[in-house]
Amino acid sequence: MIELFKFQTAASRDIARRFIDYKTKRLMKDEVTPLPFIQMLSALTGSGKTPILANSLELISAGLPTPPVVLWVSKGKVVVSQTLHNLSGGKYASLVGNYTVKPLQDFDKRDIEDSSKGLLLVATVGKFNQKDKESGDRRIFQTGLDSASQSLWDQLRERFDSAGVRRSLVVIYDEGHNLSDQQTRLINELAPDALIAASATAKYPQELTNDIARLRRERNWADADFQVMVKSSEVVEAGLIKQFVKFDGFTTPMEEAIDEMMADFSKASASADTLGAGFRPKAIYVSNTNVLDKQSDDPLQPFSDRQARPIRIWRHLVEQHGINPNEIAVYLNLKFDKKYPAPENFHLFANGEDDYQEFTQGDYRHVIFNLSLQEGWDDPECGFAYIDKDMGSPTQVAQVIGRVLRQPGARHYADPNLNTAHFYIRTDETGTFEEVLTEVRKKIAKDAPDIEIIVSSASTSKGMKLLESVKKVKHVPVSGINTVDAKIAIDALMTKLPDYRQDSVNTVGTGSKTRVLQKVGQESDAEVQWVEVTHSNPVTARWVFMRELEHVEPRASRLCNLSDPRLDAKVEYNSRAADQLRRLAEDIAKAYIQRSEIKVKSNDDPYEISEIAVTPEDAEPYKYALHARYSGLNNLEKKFASALERKKTTWARNPTSGYSLPLLSEKGRKFSPDFFVWIGKDVVAIDTKGDHLIENEADRKLLLLQNDGKGPSLHIRLVTEGEWDSSFRKKPGSKGMTVWMPKHGTAWPVHCQTAEEAVALCMSP
Repeated sequence: MIELFKFQTAASRDIARRFIDYKTKRLMKDEVTPLPFIQMLSALTGSGKTPILANSLELISAGLPTPPVVLWVSKGKVVVSQTLHNLSGGKYASLVGNYTVKPLQDFDKRDIEDSSKGLLLVATVGKFNQKDKESGDRRIFQTGLDSASQSLWDQLRERFDSAGVRRSLVVIYDEGHNLSDQQTRLINELAPDALIAASATAKYPQELTNDIARLRRERNWADADFQVMVKSSEVVEAGLIKQFVKFDGFTTPMEEAIDEMMADFSKASASADTLGAGFRPKAIYVSNTNVLDKQSDDPLQPFSDRQARPIRIWRHLVEQHGINPNEIAVYLNLKFDKKYPAPENFHLFANGEDDYQEFTQGDYRHVIFNLSLQEGWDDPECGFAYIDKDMGSPTQVAQVIGRVLRQPGARHYADPNLNTAHFYIRTDETGTFEEVLTEVRKKIAKDAPDIEIIVSSASTSKGMKLLESVKKVKHVPVSGINTVDAKIAIDALMTKLPDYRQDSVNTVGTGSKTRVLQKVGQESDAEVQWVEVTHSNPVTARWVFMRELEHVEPRASRLCNLSDPRLDAKVEYNSRAADQLRRLAEDIAKAYIQRSEIKVKSNDDPYEISEIAVTPEDAEPYKYALHARYSGLNNLEKKFASALERKKTTWARNPTSGYSLPLLSEKGRKFSPDFFVWIGKDVVAIDTKGDHLIENEADRKLLLLQNDGKGPSLHIRLVTEGEWDSSFRKKPGSKGMTVWMPKHGTAWPVHCQTAEEAVALCMSP
């Protein structure tokens, strides 16, 4: 079962909770048509919108009397194909285990009538996006093609199950910024109970204006009630997207720009091998297709004489850099004459979306394309992009950004080059490069402000960052979580797992009432009416247990025996049994936090201090630091850095996106110290804003860090402003700094009058 991040479970819970709450007191358009629940999931590309939405659907299903019907639509065929694969049998299938997943055009009346499971139908908007449905050729609108008396569209609109209960309809619109007024009108014909759109930017079509106004007026909804936002900082911290976006600008010939990219590409590839990253970096090359300097390239000439940029790029990679042609894909409509065909090892995909499946099966490391390869292709291993001058408009470059932002392995690596989206942009004039940087900076500042932008030239726009190299090689030991004692405690708790398989009392819910539309009478003269119900859809005990663990401490689930047959019991979401399962999950999460310990893994490859991003305008020089200068330090950090300099010891600034240790806390999962100081072979990691860590009992375990081998030791020191006592209380109005050190198995405070005293104490044994 896929393990969700806490921000993903929190977002999905918010969506589901809001929907269930709205269902109990929803507004109506007429006697039988509900005004839909409207929600926007605003999340950065790469944040996992699909698993968030899928998990929301499972939570929604558990809170309803009958599992719903879901229409999941998107604009692009590629996106829909990926969604269908991921939800029906791929990596997210476990999140919708209580759903039958199939293409929209493949469902029939029996799928609607069988309400033992949810029904999730996936389609492009093209399946139903047409003004004249009756004269169209879309099977979804036609009668008789499926040997039914109703069209699929009408069946979806009525959606009565075999008991005559009208099932809820939830419409999911992926890439919600594409939702048009016409599509909204067609969706509204289905009388959906909910319309949930997902996009990096919140944008609603005009067609929803009246519905939104009613929700504001009659339910007092504010802007925040229409939107669940995922913070980009949480996505970056989770390792789902890269930490940096680096730009190199060129006014040189194309080949020189690609040469520089290939040099960096080779370094990153070697680093991935050395670190055992488990992936090989990939590169994309964005260029016009059959045009050369605004003149059409002539296909009536031998391949070796062709000047179309995709061919020139291919030849340069193969002939000058020795790239295996079987690792290169050319995904664009490049023209060839029968007399002068492309080489047999020239892998051309000229049919766009129709070639996409074959293209993805090739595992190509170098992909040459124009802007046709946009939505849908999201290979996380892609970290390098060359963009040719004719494609170098600010808007077009910004569109390509999302294709390179995802992070392989959903984790950051010791080498920042593997955590960076590298762009090599060739333009005719330096001014064009400046325009590109300005536009991209605006986009990233809006969509992903926690990603740092780095440029390669000091002449670039004000506020841009440059890389500052290290003066000498230094390492920091890595750490991990030892769960041996936690496993023992969790095994003991699992013995207390109740067996509800034969229980028909505690497994029944007593939640709030809701209303369902019920068909009464024979089919010929049936009428519909609203009926109140009190029960929710039964789910497995395993589902309730796991969902609670995912919300509180997902790492603890790895230590639980999830195959225990007692977890097969069926319980209602609001039952006493479900409450007991949630309490057990909470106890297990607490046991994981309390009984686990953080240890230095001395035998693992250490973290190597690497180059760091600085803003030249506010950078300050340092003589004894590993980098010549640092920027972005707050007043306390500057004061501490100056004290380190006066100590004349080797030290380094650790950026937020740099080295980190795991935390054993419900509030956060990793800790990034501010500074490192080297004392012989040992390292002291110092955080100068440790108030939030000291106040949390679980986080104070950082100070008790132990080695699991004979290698270098890592000592943690937390520094808080003012004077604190051993009860973790700060003395009001106090000055100076308090250094926290391990003593008698706990965190012990020592007050210092000056930064120099604090530095000396941090460096003491």
